[in-house]
Amino acid sequence: MSFSSITKNELSRIYPEERCCKLAELAALIRTIGVISIYGHQRISLSLVTENASVARLVFKFLKDIFNVVAEVMVRRNSQLKKSLSYLILVSDKTAAENILKEVGLIKHDSEGIKLNYGIEKSLISKKCCKKAYVRGAFLGGGSISDPEKAYHMEFITHNMDHAKDLSKLINNYHLHSKIIARKNNYVVYLKEGEQIVDVLNIMGAHSSLLKLENIRVYKDIRNNVNRLVNCETANLTKTINASLRQIENINYIKDSVGLNYLPDNLKEIAIKRLKYPDISLKELGQMLDPPVGKSGVNHRLRKIEEIVSKLKERRVNNYD
Repeated sequence: MSFSSITKNELSRIYPEERCCKLAELAALIRTIGVISIYGHQRISLSLVTENASVARLVFKFLKDIFNVVAEVMVRRNSQLKKSLSYLILVSDKTAAENILKEVGLIKHDSEGIKLNYGIEKSLISKKCCKKAYVRGAFLGGGSISDPEKAYHMEFITHNMDHAKDLSKLINNYHLHSKIIARKNNYVVYLKEGEQIVDVLNIMGAHSSLLKLENIRVYKDIRNNVNRLVNCETANLTKTINASLRQIENINYIKDSVGLNYLPDNLKEIAIKRLKYPDISLKELGQMLDPPVGKSGVNHRLRKIEEIVSKLKERRVNNYD
């Protein structure tokens, strides 16, 4: 089961006590998965479609508790995904459908007939508890979360820009930074930071999913830190090995061309030690000298040897010319 499905199943078990919160959550569900059908003489029907059985049960319960409407429920098998089922909750009674849509602020009557309001009705989210309920309903209807093992991405899909703007503004009231993009015929309100997704889960009340995501975040942070340390150590080790190989190559060039006695005593001493101990660090190499020399002193002597090699090679080239 996907992380989104697990989260939605958890949220579907949260049932608000106050009518205002139930109405706010139902309003968000209708705006994300609802379909309004208007036909002859301005007759209206309302249907909601979801692939999540828990969400379908929640919608049915809201309609029964808030409006005393027993909706029809139909189960259909998706033609493209034969194993996937979708649930259609239908309110076919004109009076009941109109009453529901008016209460959630989706339709208004005026002299020209029925008008649709695509934004969020302000009276629905006047209380803190109702704001949280609305965000929860929007996620249950059109939300999803990527597998946090792979990426941090949370989104709310809606069909209208006005609703997307209002939903983004509502989420951002909690000091978050949701953004909006257009995708095909829909609008997507999304967040991409793990910490902000955790905050939204907390707002909605998905505490089990929140803990699971936090555990994954901690594990990933530890793993990334370990990888960074390993990469850093590997890079340092590679740098040390390459430097040591270059130093030994320089010393062997002097040894084979003019002999180590060509070097001053301090450089000869470091050259002999480096040939004998090719794997140790400059600091360890310096401690083996008599008297001991610091890392910078050892580095200085090895650079002097490299300069001598450059001069010997240059002299050799000039002699050939």
